[in-house]
Amino acid sequence: MAQDRRLERQSMVERQIAARGISDSDLLSAFREVPREDFVGPDMKEFAYEDGPLPIGEGQTISQPFIVACMIDAADVKRGDKILEVGAGSGYAAAIMSRIADRVFAIERHETLARQARERVERLGYDNCSIIAGDGMLGLPDEAPFDAILVAARIGTIPEALKRQLKIGGRLIIPVGGEDVQQLQCINRSGEDEWTSHDITPVRFVPLLEGVIAENGTRSASDHRGMQDLPLPKAIAKSCDPLPEIDDPDFAKAFDRYAGKKVVILGECSHGTHEFYAARAAITRHLVERHGFTIIAVEGDWPDAAAYDRFIRGQEQRDGAPTPFQRFPTWMWRNTVMPDLLRELRDINAKRPSGDQAGFYGLDIYNMSGSIEAVLAYLDENDPEAAAVARERYGCLTPWQADPATYGRAAIQKGYAECEKAVLDQCRDLLNEALEKDGGSFSAAMNARLVASAERYYRIMYYGGAASWNLRDSHMADTLEHLLEQGGRHAKAVVWAHNSHIGDARATEMGAVRDEHNIGQLARERWGDDVALIGFGTHTGTVSAASDWDGEREEKNVNPSRRDSYERLCHDSGVERFLLDLKADKMLSDRLAEPLLERFIGVIYRPETERWSHYSEASLSRQFDAYCWFDQTHALKPLSDREPHSGVAETYPFGV
Repeated sequence: MAQDRRLERQSMVERQIAARGISDSDLLSAFREVPREDFVGPDMKEFAYEDGPLPIGEGQTISQPFIVACMIDAADVKRGDKILEVGAGSGYAAAIMSRIADRVFAIERHETLARQARERVERLGYDNCSIIAGDGMLGLPDEAPFDAILVAARIGTIPEALKRQLKIGGRLIIPVGGEDVQQLQCINRSGEDEWTSHDITPVRFVPLLEGVIAENGTRSASDHRGMQDLPLPKAIAKSCDPLPEIDDPDFAKAFDRYAGKKVVILGECSHGTHEFYAARAAITRHLVERHGFTIIAVEGDWPDAAAYDRFIRGQEQRDGAPTPFQRFPTWMWRNTVMPDLLRELRDINAKRPSGDQAGFYGLDIYNMSGSIEAVLAYLDENDPEAAAVARERYGCLTPWQADPATYGRAAIQKGYAECEKAVLDQCRDLLNEALEKDGGSFSAAMNARLVASAERYYRIMYYGGAASWNLRDSHMADTLEHLLEQGGRHAKAVVWAHNSHIGDARATEMGAVRDEHNIGQLARERWGDDVALIGFGTHTGTVSAASDWDGEREEKNVNPSRRDSYERLCHDSGVERFLLDLKADKMLSDRLAEPLLERFIGVIYRPETERWSHYSEASLSRQFDAYCWFDQTHALKPLSDREPHSGVAETYPFGV
């Protein structure tokens, strides 16, 4: 095992550090020497040499190896130096520097972490490294001046005390900025009262706070959060509204607080959980029946959702129309929850004039074939000449309608660019017609928009990056906006989509690191406080999911939530079902803004790789306006045991 760890360590140095441009031989040698597995808990040892941060307790992390190397390299730590680190955490960075510098002092505000780090470096024999429990804002004036000071926590304004404790010519490396992304800066002391600075790289760090947290959990007076704060699980239990069973008439009444919003967006942390669907159905029925919501918009395809829309309006289905929602994953919209909801919506609509009826709409981008058929069917009936033009325009798409991914591969070759112009022309013509008429061609116009967006989506999907995700979510947000405009000034919408789409992307890794946006962010930008983003979560149970894209539906066991996740905080509250208003208590909101891991399960679930395939860092209270919790959940049941599934991996690998 020891030999395996040495090989992992060597691989980490070569692939994660040297390959990214760090070339200092002393620094690389130090990373090869210090055993990172000794600086994490027993359950994290197997991940010690992964390319990312790891939890170490007290809401803190051990930084990604490359970031540690980047900071030490920027500080130009060399033999003979005296170094100060603020935010020692596990002690790993201090241990690395102790293999190069003459003397290393490291301050950690959590007494528990400081004691553990001290024990580690002593056990390894690094006797030139001192770990001290203290307030990092103050530095260590008795040991100053320092050749370099490294701060492993973000801050908005650089502490004057740290700048003053540098030697002339010394370097302060510190992450500066707000909650999302900070800029790692190098501050050089060039004179008694002179400093210069330059940026190094964007990073993400926990905040630098004042005061010391003792091992008994009490805090010094300089920690402005106050000693009266409860442990987070108890604070959640105190602040949340416990919910009755979903079939209780009072269940949905807890959501009346959002009835005045223009848009209420209901999430889910998996695409295959019965409780999420049943709860959203109960809330939706209540908002439609009691509070005037007339738009139900879901993360589903427009032409398929149109069949459900016709049903709840009491209309006949279009002749020759295929059975809706036949593409993988069929259980998302062909499940045992949907029939009752659709019948109930139909009953509500039957008592209302057509202008006040609720509609069911798909926001998503995928069903290019179904949309082309819907456009042509409309034109055949209303304008045969235009139908002929449309068939010619769509001609370059025809061979790939059933497998749009094949079109994506072909479209990146020279010669297919003209297809984009054709479908965009068709979209423009039908949208103009819809504006001129009384709305009779609105659905056809929306299908034309979908074809245009899908054409671009499948083409850029093969370039990778954030572009395809951003186009998809922009299309969904634009579709929602068109529906609200079509519904008039008083229109209100309830939206169903995955947490990854509805939680503000700026509060997650997808926005802060990958430059991706989503419906939640775009909705807040367009409608501000008139939007409520409500996430849904669970601790454990079962889920309907596949192991691979286009695979068979399986009922899988959901691993109990990780100890370093928001889900575990909710589980530890001891409340079985609750609604937590994340804006009601500022103190709790601030505490739940500190980034933790959050679980995301799409139509694919791989419990054996869950930490890396289904968890991502987020800031819960910035991501959502409220959080709906079900401690134990059950797999969503399909309408049929035989589930046809044909499609492409548009959201591969995790299907959200």
